[in-house]
Amino acid sequence: MRIDRRTALLAGLALPLAARAQTPAPATREPHRLVTPDPTETIDLWPNGAPGAPARLPVEAVKERSTDPAYNDRFVAGIVRPRMAVFRPARPNGAAMLIAPGGGYSWVVVDKEGYEMARWLATRGLTAFVLFYRLPGEGWAAGADTPLQDSQRAMRLIRHHAGRFRIDPKRVGAMGFSAGGHVCADLVARFAAPVYTPVDAADRLSARPGLAAPIYPVVSMTAPTAHAGSRKNLVGEHATPALERAHSPHLHIGADVPPTFLLHAEDDGSVPVENSLLLRAALLAAKVPVETHLFPDGGHGFGLRLSRGKSVEGWQDIFWAWGVKRRLFA
Repeated sequence: MRIDRRTALLAGLALPLAARAQTPAPATREPHRLVTPDPTETIDLWPNGAPGAPARLPVEAVKERSTDPAYNDRFVAGIVRPRMAVFRPARPNGAAMLIAPGGGYSWVVVDKEGYEMARWLATRGLTAFVLFYRLPGEGWAAGADTPLQDSQRAMRLIRHHAGRFRIDPKRVGAMGFSAGGHVCADLVARFAAPVYTPVDAADRLSARPGLAAPIYPVVSMTAPTAHAGSRKNLVGEHATPALERAHSPHLHIGADVPPTFLLHAEDDGSVPVENSLLLRAALLAAKVPVETHLFPDGGHGFGLRLSRGKSVEGWQDIFWAWGVKRRLFA
């Protein structure tokens, strides 16, 4: 039977997500430098393009920072098609984790706080989704709410496709690092905030994580506690007190916030440990279960690989034990 072009296009519209072309994961033009193969499965967040696009779209660019052949350390900026890179476990245990890497809202880290954590979780049975969210300073109409649009949408899509990934919709958590910790904390605090117009059936689902783990997170937008770079990129150097308050998650914690795991090194020279302490105090005041771990050394941005040889080494095992105790991981 002969199939004309029009028939083929119409058939394509009916294909499930798994069969449609999705935007590939961010990649450099140097595949020979990859220590571990990049994920091949991705999910675009917005079927008709991200909302509030600027007249002049940014251009996505990926840069490699590592000069060590033993590992990659890339970052991406100019994200126009926000998406999730999917890491499927060999034996899914029904749980999933949304991961928001850091980057000070100047870029989004790819490997250190994204793929490395995702692989670690996948080896333990969790399906991991690394979120490449849009950056608030790149002209999007939602401004400081742009990353929250993407994180809410990501959580809803994970639940919407739970059957495809053999996930229990009630066992979907969120974690983030540094500015990605702010993405996570903001999602925790404002998971139900109406920051975008619903686009499909997925948006009828809850964006509330089953549990959350902001790791060395940016939380406050008020100096001197705020991380200066993240504050500048999210709300601007001359933000009003009202704008600072609107985007400081610890000021928006309610009783419906999920159980939260906090971890920070006290010698963090980039994001003061007071950020985690402010969030902890707010969670305790709202009677939300919270477990907090502070370590004397570790600095900032240690992820998994750079924690070795420091007091913070092995933090992921503590995190895993907490997730098991909360009955989400296993």
